[in-house]
Amino acid sequence: MAIIINLDVMLAKRKMKSSELAERVGITPQNLSVLKSGKARAIRFSTLEAICDALDCQPGDLIEFQKDNTHEN
Repeated sequence: MAIIINLDVMLAKRKMKSSELAERVGITPQNLSVLKSGKARAIRFSTLEAICDALDCQPGDLIEFQKDNTHEN
């Protein structure tokens, strides 16, 4: 099972740079990079809310669940 982060897709759709989003949300560019890469182990709801507000989107636009079929019994 995998959680896919589509933050780059939404940034491109909104024609916004990562640095601008980081500034609007109030997080460091480094933390935003960790989120974008999918390496974050958690995200605060307040951060997710701020990202959705800045990008005018829903959480489901940013986060996707993809079932991993390679480990089925």
